[in-house]
Amino acid sequence: MVAALELYLDTDTTRRVRTLWRALDDEGIPSLGSLHQKHRPHVSLAAAHRIDPHAVAAALGDFPVGHGLTFGIDFVGQFVGRVLWLGVTMTPELLSHHQAVHERLTAGGVEVWEHYRPGRWVPHCTISLRVPNPVMAPAIRRCLEYLPIRATVTGAAVADHANDISHPL
Repeated sequence: MVAALELYLDTDTTRRVRTLWRALDDEGIPSLGSLHQKHRPHVSLAAAHRIDPHAVAAALGDFPVGHGLTFGIDFVGQFVGRVLWLGVTMTPELLSHHQAVHERLTAGGVEVWEHYRPGRWVPHCTISLRVPNPVMAPAIRRCLEYLPIRATVTGAAVADHANDISHPL
């Protein structure tokens, strides 16, 4: 199970990512969109096995999570375990925002996975959690057809789909 502090993206970016998810699904490549129909395109600022959404809200207070952030989604990446994603190009504003969120989460006692902490985080928009090895190259080529994307953050929430949690921030 995974819970995350997710940044949600503008309508055009969301539409483009969902179209990519459907294109992969149509080619027999399982996307995040077909996993259980609860996901929406996002970039996670923090993740853990469990995150208490009320503790996150208390830790963040009136901090405007994601408010006003824009960034490019300009490349494709792969994590070990056949995870395919679209890469977010780091900006000073995004880096600073991520740092500020984590300072507040740490001060509020909210535990997150080490690889989401400042200095280790790889900002990305997940496309698939389980691309079969024989179709990884075609999946990457398909993803590249949808880039570049200019994205704007329009909202944020703590999401834990396994436990039906979606707590807007």
